[in-house]
Amino acid sequence: MSASANALSDLLARKGVLLADGATGTSLFAMGLEAGEAPELWNEAKPERITKLHQDFVDAGADIILTNSFGGTRHRLKLHQAEDRVHALNKRAAEIARAVADKAPRKVITAGSVGPTGELLIPLGALSYEDAVAAFAEQIEGLKAGGAEIAWIETMSSPDEIRAAAEAATNVGLPYVYTGSFDTAGKTMMGLHPKDIHAVAGDIGQGPVAVGANCGVGASDILSSLLDMTAAAPEATVVVKGNCGIPEFRGSEIHYSGTPPLMAEYVRLAVDAGAKIIGGCCGTTCNHLAAMRLALDNHSRGERPTLDMIVEKIGPLRNKTANEGASAPTRERSGRRRA
Repeated sequence: MSASANALSDLLARKGVLLADGATGTSLFAMGLEAGEAPELWNEAKPERITKLHQDFVDAGADIILTNSFGGTRHRLKLHQAEDRVHALNKRAAEIARAVADKAPRKVITAGSVGPTGELLIPLGALSYEDAVAAFAEQIEGLKAGGAEIAWIETMSSPDEIRAAAEAATNVGLPYVYTGSFDTAGKTMMGLHPKDIHAVAGDIGQGPVAVGANCGVGASDILSSLLDMTAAAPEATVVVKGNCGIPEFRGSEIHYSGTPPLMAEYVRLAVDAGAKIIGGCCGTTCNHLAAMRLALDNHSRGERPTLDMIVEKIGPLRNKTANEGASAPTRERSGRRRA
């Protein structure tokens, strides 16, 4: 895709490295979202809280904000009896984010968040590829109508589901980004290795604007995935949007171990490892993001880190890496929902 073909490529060409926003789900839980409640319904029920979330991330320095639409396909919304409101809820999600972005004193990209359907595709499950494309297109139509500038396909496990979402974005006429969640022995739950992310949907439409990783289990693990991705394709535009440290249960509450200084260190290592878009996922607040912005603005790319350097600065891997054998230690599973 040519650099002038979309707003994200234009901004990347201008700035070199971009800062994406932080957590949607965990931030909304802090605002009062109940477990089991669909965040997307807040686009209509409590739009002022979604506006505040986006505004806080823009104020902290985000170049890209993701719409509150992660579970916005009919397959996810049917769990909340809202499958007939796909277009309206996604359009509203994009309108809220776009209004914040358009008021910002600098260019901020509105990215339409597209998460997994939660269904397994044939032959593992009942969802056909064609039905997946149709479901994603329905969602992305709404996001485009509300002003999203790019489809941000994220937290994916299945290469086929990534392809279906990329095809839907192309059919709707939006450029796309896709990221996998490498949270199962350093691969996605469906066995995709980080180094193979580039080829998943490179032939669809004009190809992705960027590919990468998000969520997973912690900052060290996602930086390990980043090394694999940038080694496989040094010229690619790679996204890394890692969780804020490690989730820890305190009673019934989940807390993330990452401090603002730790997330600042993660940004510096990510730049050195070749990431062009860096953000936070679960647990990443606007305070973390402000520290990440400062780190990005004051860092010049240095030597490519080794895994040992990452572990020394960020902490141990929670998981065996994708390149290690079955004898390596396993780790706890993280939640599937982008939070």
